[in-house]
Amino acid sequence: MSSPDAARQLTARAIILSLILTVLLAAANAYLGLFAGLTVATAIPAAVVSMGVLRMLGRSSILENNIVATGASAGSSIAAGTIFTIPALVIMGHWTHFEYWWVLAIAGLGGLLGVLFSVPLRRTLILDQKLQFPEGVATAEVLKISVDPGPGVKSLAYAAGAAALFKLALSGLKFSPESFITARFFGERTIGFFGISLSPALLGVGYIVGLNIGVLMLSGGALSWWIFIPWYNTFMSGHDPVLAADLVGLSAGDAAYLIWSRQIRFIGVGAMLIGGLWSLWSLRKSLLSGIKTGLKVRGIAGADIPETERDLPMSMIMTGIVLFVIPIFALYYVVVDSFGIALTMAVIMVITGFVFSSVSGYMAGLVGSSNNPVSGITISTILFASLILLGIMGKGSTVGPVAAIMIGAVICNAAAVAGDNLQDLKAGQLIGATPWRQQVMLGIGALASAAVMAPVLNLLLEAYGIGTPAREGVNALAAPQAMLMASVASGIFGNGLPWNMVATGAVVGAITITLDEYLRRKGSNWRSPVLAVAVGIYLPLELSTPIFVGGLIAELATRWHKRRNPKGDPEILKQNGLLFSAGLIAGEAIVGVLIAIPIVASGNADVLAVAESMRPGQWAGIAALAAFGWWMHRVATRGARA
Repeated sequence: MSSPDAARQLTARAIILSLILTVLLAAANAYLGLFAGLTVATAIPAAVVSMGVLRMLGRSSILENNIVATGASAGSSIAAGTIFTIPALVIMGHWTHFEYWWVLAIAGLGGLLGVLFSVPLRRTLILDQKLQFPEGVATAEVLKISVDPGPGVKSLAYAAGAAALFKLALSGLKFSPESFITARFFGERTIGFFGISLSPALLGVGYIVGLNIGVLMLSGGALSWWIFIPWYNTFMSGHDPVLAADLVGLSAGDAAYLIWSRQIRFIGVGAMLIGGLWSLWSLRKSLLSGIKTGLKVRGIAGADIPETERDLPMSMIMTGIVLFVIPIFALYYVVVDSFGIALTMAVIMVITGFVFSSVSGYMAGLVGSSNNPVSGITISTILFASLILLGIMGKGSTVGPVAAIMIGAVICNAAAVAGDNLQDLKAGQLIGATPWRQQVMLGIGALASAAVMAPVLNLLLEAYGIGTPAREGVNALAAPQAMLMASVASGIFGNGLPWNMVATGAVVGAITITLDEYLRRKGSNWRSPVLAVAVGIYLPLELSTPIFVGGLIAELATRWHKRRNPKGDPEILKQNGLLFSAGLIAGEAIVGVLIAIPIVASGNADVLAVAESMRPGQWAGIAALAAFGWWMHRVATRGARA
C-alpha cells in the first residue's frame, strides 16, 4: 500500500508549479548557453522556490517539493541538449529559422528516450554501485534542512530582481555598454586586448563552477587573445592575403575580433574535438560498465516491491523506445530521402543513444552533472556519424552534415536528460520518494521544455543573432558548442576548415590532457579538464573574465567558511551563494529573452534606449558589477541558512 506521503507526490499543484519553473528555467538556460556556452543545474533553486510557494498554499511535503525540483531539472537538460546542437542547422544554412515541430520532435523525443534509457540504470548505479551523485545528494540535503525556506527564497528573488533591472538598464535602456573592452597596437602589428562583460549572470556561473574551472576558462581566453591573436597578426597574416586585406585600416579591437572569428577560434574547435575523443577513450571502462548496467534488466512488478523501489515497468520502457524511434526514423527519412540511410541513422541513434546515456548516467554519479562531458560525448557522436555517412553519401554531400547533426541532437538531449534524471532519482532515494513518479514528472518536464525551445530560439535569433549579429547595435550570441558541431560536421564532408588551426588546437588539447593526467595521478584537488580550456579559447575573452571573478569569489567564501566552521558540510555552506548565483542567472537570462520581444517587434535594437544625455556611461556599469561581486561575497559568507 502507498503511504500518505507517497500519495502526495505527483499532485496537480506540484505539476503546475514544476511546469512553470521548467519553462522559465529552460528559456533562461537557452539564453545562457548560447551566450556563454554553459548551462547550470536548476534542481536546487527550483526546490527552494517550491518550498516557499507550496508552504504558502499549505500542507506541503518534502516529497511534493522533490517532484517540483525533478520536473524543473528537465529545463536545464533539454536546454543544454538543444542549444549545443540544433542551432548548428541554422549556422550551416539548412534552416533560416527554428522549425517548431522539428525542434519539438528532436528535443522532446530525445529527452523522453533519455528518461527511458535511464530507468534500467537506476538500480545498479544508485543502489548496487552506490555512486555519489553529488547534485542529487545536495538537493536532498536542501530539501531536508530547509525547514524555513523563506531566507533562501528571498536571497534568490532579490538577486534575480537586481540582475533583471541591471540587464534592462544595459541591454534595453543602454545606460552603459554591456562590455568593457580596451585594445591597442604595440608596434605595427602586435595587438594587446582586454575585456570583461558586465554580466552578473556570468559572475553567478563562475561562483557555481568554481575557481578551478574559472581559471581554466580564463587561461584558454588568455591563450587565444594574448598569445595566438598577437602571434597570428604579427607573423601569419601576411600568408592570408584575403584576411590581410580585410585588416587594413581596422582598429586594434576590430582587428583582434576579425582574426579570432576567421582563424583563432578554430584552435578551440581542435581542442574541443580532441577533448571529446579523449573523454570517450578515458570513459571506456565506465562505458562498458554503463552498457552492462543497462542490460541488467530486473523485474520490478509485484505487490511485494516497496513504494520507494517502483520504477516504470520494463515492458513500458521497451514499448516506449520502439514507439519513439519510429517518428525519429520518419524525420530522418524526410531529411535524406533514402530509406536505407534513414534506417542507418536511426540504428546509429539508438545504439549510441543508449551507450552514451549509460555513460552520462555513470559520469553524473562519479563527478556530477555539472562536470558531465555531454558536449564531448556529442562531438564524438557527430564525428562517428559523419564518418559513417561520408562512406555512404560521399564527400561534398550537402545533406550529410545535416544528417549528422540530427543524430547528434537526439543523442545530446537523451544523454543530458539521462544524467540529470539519475541525479533526481538519487535525491528521491535519500528522502523516500517513488521512482516511477519522478520518472513520469521528468518526462512531462522534458516535453514542456522542448515545447518552448523553438519560440525562444527564434526570438533570440531574430533579436541578437547566433554566431553573427542579427542587426547593428546588438551583440550576437556566441553559441560555441553549436558552432563547433557545425564546423566538425561540415569539415568532414569537405566544406572547409582552417585545418592548421584545428591541428594547433589538437596540440593544445593534448598538452592540457597530459597536465590533467599528471594532476590526477598526484591526487591534486586542482584539475585541468580540456573542454574548459577549449571553451575559453573559443569564447570572446570578455565572457571568460567575469566567470573567473565569480569563481574567485566562491573560493574566498569557501575559505572564509573553513576558517570559521572547519567541520561544516561544504555543500551546505555553499547553499547561500549558490541560490544567490542562481537568482543572478535567472533574472538576467529571463530579461534577456523578454527584451528580445520589442527588438523583434520593432526591428530596432535601440527601441527601449534612453537619450544619450541620460546615460551614466561605462564606469557606472563597471561600478555596478563590482557592487554585485561585493553583494555576492556578503551573501555567500552568511550562515548556512541565512
